[in-house]
Amino acid sequence: MEFNKPHNADNITAGEDRYASARRKMVGEIREMAREASDYVSGPLSEKVLGIMSRVPRHRFVPEGEMYSAYGNYPLPIGHGQTISQPYIVALMTDLLELDKQQTVLEIGTGSGYQAAVLSEMAGKVYSMEIVAPLAAAAAKVLGELGYANVEVKSGDGSAGWFEHAPYDGIIVTAAAEHIPQPLLDQLKPGGRLVIPVGGRFDIQQLLLITKDRAGAFHRMNIEPVRFVPLTGEH
Repeated sequence: MEFNKPHNADNITAGEDRYASARRKMVGEIREMAREASDYVSGPLSEKVLGIMSRVPRHRFVPEGEMYSAYGNYPLPIGHGQTISQPYIVALMTDLLELDKQQTVLEIGTGSGYQAAVLSEMAGKVYSMEIVAPLAAAAAKVLGELGYANVEVKSGDGSAGWFEHAPYDGIIVTAAAEHIPQPLLDQLKPGGRLVIPVGGRFDIQQLLLITKDRAGAFHRMNIEPVRFVPLTGEH
């Protein structure tokens, strides 16, 4: 299996090609789900994003007991009350950011590290924050083993953002906030995009796309109903 630079293909262990057919099947299911969600999402998911989804080894980001289900199009538990997101949602949220290799993205909620791995193929630099320290450490370890050198993981309160590297071309939040944290809006670059699920734990959550125009004004678009674990933090 080959990865685009800057990833080191030598770090991918022998025999992982046996998962290639499972990844192709997963991508086919993502395509079909995107077609079915056409009432919410305008246009198909980009081939660039789908190509990345067909390469990233999701089985490396799930607990050993869940590896047999790694390429199912559904979320999986990763411990500490957290989940690895459904592949369709990972693809959709990545697509909405419209990133390129000259851009920097902030991820709030590293979790297993899988979303960060996908983002790393799209952006020049990925900064990822995880409030659960053991998850942050485990994700950083796997990302390093797989050669995702343009991802930096930090344990901390993601609702406050990561001020040192702001502003960001894109911000993605992989947990549901009851409201959009103001620090994330402040750290978004003019012309940037913020993708975030908003809603309470027991409410219908909405995936939102927030864009910031060149004058600094924000514009909101509802994408589709979703279900995420809650975002925790001061903001």
